[in-house]
Formats: sequence, C-alpha cells, structure tokens
Amino acid sequence: MSVVFPQADMKPVYGVSHFLATTAYEMLFRGDIVGLDNLPRLGGCLVAANHASHLDPFIIASQLQRQVRFFARKTLWTPGFPSWWLNAVDVIPVDRDGGSDVTAIKLVLHELKQQRIVIMFPEGTRSRDGRMQRPKPGVGLFACRAQVPVVPARIFGSYEALGKGGTIPRFGTRITVVFGERIPTGDYDQPGAGKERYQIASERIMAKIAGLRLPGECVI
Repeated sequence: MSVVFPQADMKPVYGVSHFLATTAYEMLFRGDIVGLDNLPRLGGCLVAANHASHLDPFIIASQLQRQVRFFARKTLWTPGFPSWWLNAVDVIPVDRDGGSDVTAIKLVLHELKQQRIVIMFPEGTRSRDGRMQRPKPGVGLFACRAQVPVVPARIFGSYEALGKGGTIPRFGTRITVVFGERIPTGDYDQPGAGKERYQIASERIMAKIAGLRLPGECVI
C-alpha cells in the first residue's frame, strides 16, 4: 500500500473521488482527525458512525487509506452520471422500502469475509436535528454475523455544515472526526439474546459512538 498516494492502490474512479474528497475536506471543512491508528491496515471491519449530513460518507471515506464500501438507497440510481458513479465506486444499493434486503446483506457479509472495510450508519438515516437517534438493528446484524471488530466513529460539525433540509454547504465549518478504539465481538455480541440480539449489539455500538468526545473535551 502506498503511504504517500493511497489512491494508487484503489480502483481508478474511487481513487480520483477519494483524492477530490480529501482535498475538499482539507480546503473547506478542515478540523481534527483523531484516532486513525484504531483503523486496521489489514483485515475486515465495520466502521460505524453517527449520521447528520450528506457530507458524512465522503468525510469518513476520505480519511481511510483503503478503499471501502458503503450503502445508498436504490432510488439514487437514476439514469446517467449518478448510476455510473455509484457503480464505479462500488456503493452497495439498498432497498429501504422492501424490508430486509437479502442481496445487500449477502454482499456486505461477503465483503467483510474478504477482509474489506464497510462503513455503516447505525441510525439508518440522517438525524433531523443533529442529535443522535436510536440505532436500527442492521449494524448489529452485520457485526454479529461476520464476527468482525467494529470501529466507532463520531463526526462533529457536519450537521452545522449541511444538515437535513440544507442545500448549500456552509464552507469553513470545522468538521472533526474521532475514531474510537476497536470494539471486540465479545463487547457487543450477546448470542443468547434471541430476537433482540442484533438490536442489543447496535445499541452497544451506538453507545460507544456517543461516548466519543472532541479533543480536549472533558467527560462529566
């Protein structure tokens, strides 16, 4: 893996998109990036983050030195450039209106077993007010089924930069990302919990995200 130019190890369109996202972040939203050492250089893992803005996937992915996969609702696959780009950067389409999307589930589990990183937002959709919402069981399902470490991440400032309902980003807003320590499977998975197993896992993962703080911020 190239340390200076990590994009050289990525697929061409993803690599170019990664470079542009990194450059845009550094020029327009630059904040602190904390805890990058908690991200594995090799092996599969889930990166689970709070979700308050359309900017979140780009901000998170731009900080990872490996090509990752993340989700988008199938309705974004509109004719022309959107469909071409989403396919070119390997975004996983999800049918949110059709219940459990078996195809997406199998694809994510396959990616994790192939030692890749998948980004997930446990809340399932963007927060309306910037505050973290109760997670859905999806991230717990994937983590428990794949038995992989989970890296919690908290994004600060993205709601202020482009919250739900916003159309034009507030350039110059400081966006900081804090990556927490990896959560081992034994800390989130409770196999004997029956039908609540995945929801419990999601809530434990979300609690780790909520516990992350800005650099220098005291925990009361």
